[in-house]
Amino acid sequence: MGTVVQNQAAVELRGAARTFVQLLNDAVTDANIVFVIDGAEYVAGTKSGATRRLPDTVTVAVHRQRMFDRVLGEANLGLAESYMDGDWDMADGEVADFLTILLRNRLNRKIRKDWRLIRNVLGIRIANALRGKEGNIHKHYDVGVDLFDSCLDATMSYSCGYANSPDDSLEQLQRNKLDRICRKLRLEKGERLLDIGCGFGGLLIYAAQNYGISGLGVTLSKVHCERASQRVREAGLDGKVRIEYMDFNSVRGDFDKVVSVGMFEHVARREYKNYFGTIARVLQPSGMGLVHAIGCGTFRNEHDPFTQKYIFPDSNQPQLSEMAHHLEQQRLAILDVENMKPHYAYTARGWLRLFRKNKHTLDQRKYDLQFQRMWEYYLACAIAASQASDGALYQVLFTKDYTAPVPLHRI
Repeated sequence: MGTVVQNQAAVELRGAARTFVQLLNDAVTDANIVFVIDGAEYVAGTKSGATRRLPDTVTVAVHRQRMFDRVLGEANLGLAESYMDGDWDMADGEVADFLTILLRNRLNRKIRKDWRLIRNVLGIRIANALRGKEGNIHKHYDVGVDLFDSCLDATMSYSCGYANSPDDSLEQLQRNKLDRICRKLRLEKGERLLDIGCGFGGLLIYAAQNYGISGLGVTLSKVHCERASQRVREAGLDGKVRIEYMDFNSVRGDFDKVVSVGMFEHVARREYKNYFGTIARVLQPSGMGLVHAIGCGTFRNEHDPFTQKYIFPDSNQPQLSEMAHHLEQQRLAILDVENMKPHYAYTARGWLRLFRKNKHTLDQRKYDLQFQRMWEYYLACAIAASQASDGALYQVLFTKDYTAPVPLHRI
């Protein structure tokens, strides 16, 4: 079997458990994964000192061996749901470390996708389609503002921050990101800024306070709309910043700059033309825009069934080529593209730390143990994806004016 065992009882490992441990032993070349099952240890994988890739050793405590059936049949969905149900925990290392090792060794491509996985993925997609765009937005963002209060910083930013230093606090990561966006857009006092998918209003508030703009934020999340409007009032920005519960297709008016942060992932591909068409329609002739989105860095965008079912229903990871195509079709010239993928791990770790610190304050009837474990698993996925997936985090800067002067250097 090639698996290191610590006592004779371990030799009796059979069925799905044996299959999965053998799969890991064959697939994982730069780490060791230790499974503790009924008091016996099984070590899978081969760790080479020459690779020196971290994390390189984790220990998984298996409480119920059904975990192995679930992960073999349903890949990350099965691994997630078995964690949510308490089938396993980490005895050494973090869930994010375990997932990073699996992603780094491309285990997702090596697990056979049997009929159970195909059936579940199809069922999830059908449910998302029936729920519709607004329903999918409500499912995640309207779950409760208290949940976001428990894991977000004072800016209430729910998108990838920017690390000037590995030691930056979560709030500093977000302020770095907000200021970089404002500088990329070259915001000036008196300009009108449209924020499509404005979240809790953090970018508009920051831009109004620090760059003197006026702005409109639109969102299809009722929680975002209500809380963002409240935050605008508390910041004394009534009359300068307005938040509307509105689909981006309904936006009217003229804007000097347009920004969209962490929203494009939720736009269906059939709406890409309308999305960029709206931006082109409302931008002034000399206007600029920036789209910040989790993206796909390969030729194929594979939907993760766990994310689709529990986190972001009907979401996409747009390819850069798709974004470039639609910008070109709207005669919007690309000025700069930055892949901020490495910064997401710092951000998600900050969210996870805050959530663990504050989760005891949440209503346990609304956010029971299974929900809490689901949320932690989701944030662990974000950390692992930032470190080892083929995903990306794009900031694409563009202009409506082909003749506009372009600075020699990115900010």
